[in-house]
This record gives sequence, C-alpha cells and structure tokens, in this order.
Amino acid sequence: MSLDVPTALLERAERGEVSDAEFVECVRTSLPYAYEVVERVAADLRSGADEYADNLIAPPDEKARGQLLRAMASDAIRGGLERHFGIKLAFQNCHRVAAFPLSSVGGETYSTFISTRAQLLNQNPELRNC
Repeated sequence: MSLDVPTALLERAERGEVSDAEFVECVRTSLPYAYEVVERVAADLRSGADEYADNLIAPPDEKARGQLLRAMASDAIRGGLERHFGIKLAFQNCHRVAAFPLSSVGGETYSTFISTRAQLLNQNPELRNC
C-alpha cells in the first residue's frame, strides 16, 4: 500500500472529492522521505539561479527508496505534489528527482532532462537494481 489513509479521510473520499491539501498531508505523513526530497528540490529551485534543481543523493535505505518510487510512479501523488509546490517534477532513476518551474515545461532544458539520451547517460552500474 502506498499511503496510510486516515479513516476520516477515506470516508470523505468515499463520499466525494477531497482537497489537495488533505491529500498532500496524507502523502507527507505516509511517504515522509519522498515528501522531503520534493520539498527540498522545490525550495532549491525557488532559492537558486539555476533553471532547475535536482536531487543527486541516493536514498539512505530501501524503505526510503520505495517511498520515492511510489510517489513518482503515481500520477495522483506526483500531481498533488506538483500542484502543492507549484512545480513540474521529472524523475530519471531511483533517486534523481528534479523540480522545474512550470514555465519551463516544453522548453529546451526540461526537454533535454526528460529525453531518452539523458536517461541513457544517467545510468550507473550501482543503480541497476534501484
């Protein structure tokens, strides 16, 4: 299971839509490592002069790696985090998550980062089983 959904939130979801804020809070408490990585790259993007910010630090353990993979593999979770932080996320491997300004989507830097060439060049034998 990806998320630990509180009973009250699950009941609200069964009755209808829940807010992004409620959903993101569920993600934050269920997948704290993934949330922290996204929060950090979003903050780095806002505070830096670079066109994007990315995480190059491998997760400390398999539990953390699993959290990050679950967050990035879910359109709903990734989308909720993107809306919450006002960014576009890109994901290359078991730990390389990048935050881009929404205005860069479709631009050269974003397109280069998500390209098949970049994916191939980002491979590393130590990351084969991540």
